[in-house]
Amino acid sequence: MSRNRTVGLFLLVTLLFGTAFPAVKTGLSFIPPLLFAAARSYLAAALLLIYVGATTEYWYPRSRRDVTAVLAGGLFLVGGTGIGFVAQQFIAAGVAAIIFSLAPIITAVLAWPLLPAERLGGRDYAGVFLGFVGIAIVIRPDPTSLLDPELVGKMLFFVGVIVVELGAVLVRRSQTAMPIPALTGWAMVLGGTVHIGFAIATGESITSVQLTPLAVMIVIYLSVFIGAFGLVMYLALMGEVGPLKANMTTYLTPIIALAIGWILLGERIQSPTLVGFGVIVAGFALLESREISADLVKYRSLFR
Repeated sequence: MSRNRTVGLFLLVTLLFGTAFPAVKTGLSFIPPLLFAAARSYLAAALLLIYVGATTEYWYPRSRRDVTAVLAGGLFLVGGTGIGFVAQQFIAAGVAAIIFSLAPIITAVLAWPLLPAERLGGRDYAGVFLGFVGIAIVIRPDPTSLLDPELVGKMLFFVGVIVVELGAVLVRRSQTAMPIPALTGWAMVLGGTVHIGFAIATGESITSVQLTPLAVMIVIYLSVFIGAFGLVMYLALMGEVGPLKANMTTYLTPIIALAIGWILLGERIQSPTLVGFGVIVAGFALLESREISADLVKYRSLFR
């Protein structure tokens, strides 16, 4: 892949993922959160499974590792996104994107006990600590107002990120050989079913869905461009530039989400939230400092 195409892919992935948070926020005006998450999951699953069914024979789980990966992906990686949909009822799209930017640091913490090859050490602890300081600044827990809707939303979204990243780590731990689109498709089926189960348990009703053209467009956009194409493009980017550079999209998507939330949704973000985001980015840079330094040495050597 040429350098220009790589840069274009990076920018496209950043743009797509950055628009996801405002799209969810807008869709929640028409569809209850868990039914919304289920619709997104089922439609994305249909697209992915049709694709893998037409292009490969390995389109369904064949081994215990495959089944384990699908369960982890469905129950946690996809199922956990429903928590985020619920949380975004109470918080701005930009705030949700900023809280999600902690995901790589949470992944590092969860991988430590679950993936023997990935251990924290030295300055990694400082990076993790800094990241959690940043998220504390963003959430700003107040013991005197624990039931404040915005605080509940922030805490709930934070829990959702932990659940989602636990699913990602467990999928890696399974060491499945199943193709990623097939694995994701079946995980979407299971995750969507989890969303439906919780929707019924919490009393969400399909009669409260406002089936407007905008609502339909948002569900299709999140399913096709984020759930299916976005994932494939992100995986292609990761294969091209590696996980470190691919994770950089996590720290650029909040900028897109903040801009769209401000321009189209009239959202205003408080200064401490932006400070907290900066601290999270600094924590990630410290956690990945060895890899970043190695990349800088490599690139400097190209111009000597």
